[in-house]
Amino acid sequence: MKRIAIVICLLSAMSGAWAQIPAGNWIKRSPAAPRMMMTIEPAGPGIKITYRMLDPSGKPIGQSVMTVTTALDGKDAPTLVDGKETGQTMATRRIDARDTASVLKLQGKEYMKSQSELSPDGKTLKIDNDASATVAGAQKTTEYWERK
Repeated sequence: MKRIAIVICLLSAMSGAWAQIPAGNWIKRSPAAPRMMMTIEPAGPGIKITYRMLDPSGKPIGQSVMTVTTALDGKDAPTLVDGKETGQTMATRRIDARDTASVLKLQGKEYMKSQSELSPDGKTLKIDNDASATVAGAQKTTEYWERK
């Protein structure tokens, strides 16, 4: 179970782009990695983010579902897989109306940072991820999510 959580987390890189993202479904644009869907919904003062793997036709696969609920206040929020804590946390803070910054931790140890930007038209998320300082061989990556 822990391995699935880490794989999902690394594939999604926890997309720290929650500042003004409209609620709904977002699809990760990636020809190399498995397709993913991120669902954003309001949750109190913040949002709930749900990640699902997709099959080639775009339908959710019946594998584990990862969720995190964040108040967008920069405080650690637990990452859950199938409703159970994984030892991972995500601390996301709002920078401005279109940008956020996130710090991801595993068992309390930081392993990745993400910076996100929502496009002016609100249809694309650009996420810059960096685990190079804490994960041997890791490189900085950029991913894009499209609103569906």
